[in-house]
Amino acid sequence: MGSMIDKIAWLHLENGAVLCSRSKGKDAFYLPGGKREGTESDLETLVREVREELSVEIDPESAKLFGMFRAEAHGKAAGVIVRMSCYTADFHGELHPDNEIEELAWFTTADMERISAVDKLICTALHDKEPLN
Repeated sequence: MGSMIDKIAWLHLENGAVLCSRSKGKDAFYLPGGKREGTESDLETLVREVREELSVEIDPESAKLFGMFRAEAHGKAAGVIVRMSCYTADFHGELHPDNEIEELAWFTTADMERISAVDKLICTALHDKEPLN
């Protein structure tokens, strides 16, 4: 059994496109979010990661679990699985890349080749529920 990476992601849709971000020095885009630290809850991780990456404040009261997804981890050894708990949530502030994030982009189904396997699964599920352009 390979190892498991436990991550939290924020799903933010506007005009039929989902917000993705790219870290400095990386070529792939990812859904905003990241790994929990210590004993953080899903929501604490979500709020902290989105604040660090995108400079906005998630409203924890509005957060809803969209679903949990598993896939082979991007850029890791074979057999390493990422488990992604995805939340939708409202936010306050202006979205702009911060810290290690270099670029934000709005992706539709046409952009699926530029994201990781787990994000593809998530975007496909999103598209089934709320079509992406």
